[in-house]
Amino acid sequence: MGVVVPIDESSPDPEASLADLVALVAGGMERVNATILSRTGSDVQMIPEVANHLISSGGKRLRPILTLATADLCDYAGDGAVKLAASVEFMHTATLLHDDVVDESDMRRGKVAARIKWGNEASVLVGDFLLGQAFRMMVEVGSLKALDILSTAATIIAEGEVMQLTAAKNTETSEDEYLAVISAKTAELFAAACEVGPVLAARPEAEQAACRAYGMNLGIAFQLIDDVLDYGGTSDSLGKNVGDDFREGKITLPIVLAVRRASETERGFWKRTLEAGEVNPEDLDTARAILRRHGALDETMARARHYGDRARAALAPFPASPMKQALLQVVDFCIARAY
Repeated sequence: MGVVVPIDESSPDPEASLADLVALVAGGMERVNATILSRTGSDVQMIPEVANHLISSGGKRLRPILTLATADLCDYAGDGAVKLAASVEFMHTATLLHDDVVDESDMRRGKVAARIKWGNEASVLVGDFLLGQAFRMMVEVGSLKALDILSTAATIIAEGEVMQLTAAKNTETSEDEYLAVISAKTAELFAAACEVGPVLAARPEAEQAACRAYGMNLGIAFQLIDDVLDYGGTSDSLGKNVGDDFREGKITLPIVLAVRRASETERGFWKRTLEAGEVNPEDLDTARAILRRHGALDETMARARHYGDRARAALAPFPASPMKQALLQVVDFCIARAY
């Protein structure tokens, strides 16, 4: 069984593409990490156990890094960005805890999912605890607009989750419908994470909108690459079992593109596996073959590059600087994860 994603030896190293940004925000991230540790504390022993199981599992913390980066890009020098970055990470972690329950996932970030170790109830309730802590920190920052941006994002993310439930197992889902799901479920938090930095810096509306557009397009590109990795990556690169989307009946962009071009036999295959949930051990290989036959993975990667280009273009209003260059390189990181 070969890897479906084409490998180009000249492709950028994902870690190298992120290294400059990580170095630029290292001091701020030390404070964010300390804040995260302090805010997961509770007299209820299970809360820090469940929270830290996921928080300490090696995620890149890209979203809080982006909050610090866009704040720095806009010359913000206060303490608020640290608390908002920690809030963003708590929102993301809560979403992952909830997602794993909804999706009945067994793995997360290469480890046993919290729901397997502690149960669904604990995962949901600890996720709620983290959301509560996130909103407490937002209030402490004292920016009503930042609070509005992040609380609105929480609402939109929940809407995206429900939209995904509606689209699940529906092979008639259109590309526009799918993009609406990932814009809400995934990209909205990227957008909000990037927008609150210039808001704290009281920068003009145009710069706030530019940072938001950067985050939104980056988030869409990030999710589209995840869609590709589910069929052509490895468990290490994805952080969960390869093929989980397929086994869970999730309709992702490669599926949308392949169904659009499917033969009658292929349509029957998708309906049996995705809609009826009748998945045999060899079906993932068959799905990969169909996706390869119709160029669905390559085309999804092309779409990801398109949104990556839009993310780069969104930063045009900002003058050249090491931080701007590092943010441009983050787009390469998101795309290069597929190699």
